[in-house]
Amino acid sequence: MPERSARARQRIDNPAHPDDAALVERLLAGDEAAFSGLVTQYHGRLLRLALLFVSDRASAEEVVQDTWLAVLTGLRSFEGRSGLKTWIFSILTNRAKTRGQRDKRSVPFSALSHDPGEGDRAVSPSRFTEAGSWSAPPEQWDADTPERLLLRRETRALIDRTIAGLPPGQRAVVTLRDVEGLDSTEACNILEISETNQRVLLHRARARIRTALEQHVQKR
Repeated sequence: MPERSARARQRIDNPAHPDDAALVERLLAGDEAAFSGLVTQYHGRLLRLALLFVSDRASAEEVVQDTWLAVLTGLRSFEGRSGLKTWIFSILTNRAKTRGQRDKRSVPFSALSHDPGEGDRAVSPSRFTEAGSWSAPPEQWDADTPERLLLRRETRALIDRTIAGLPPGQRAVVTLRDVEGLDSTEACNILEISETNQRVLLHRARARIRTALEQHVQKR
């Protein structure tokens, strides 16, 4: 094994991300198939994330291209303190922030920690007990009945529209947590917000999505 690859494996030998070491080793060795697979897996997701910070698709595409270049040039510095996916998302977010501020067309990055809807309650307080649990559980909306199966595409479109209409902070957090599947620590690191703030934004975003889904079901 080449010395460079051995050092790469030693740096990122993280049991929480067991597949990253082998992939980084292949990338450092110039494996074009490995890089092509990485682009195929993440390009669309990076584009979606970039659109949280810039206002048009052309800018988002440029940010994503800059991100891939940064991944290639910075791969030797990747030490596995986070997963490779989280590292790539962090690079994208930093570049999207810079692009949005330069173009002066995006919400300031610091605005992610401020929720303009913070005084509004997405779900009525009467639906919760003093302990914070549901007093009347929401109606089940995802049962596998034939009708519900046919409506899943419509439901997914509703979720996408609801997420798109959320305040910036809520939209960013719920995208990372529930769409991309990152944990709270990863989302906080990428967005540079506190755990408490992340938790509040996620709760409000999920509550708004749940409310939209319930209203949709009640109309059926």
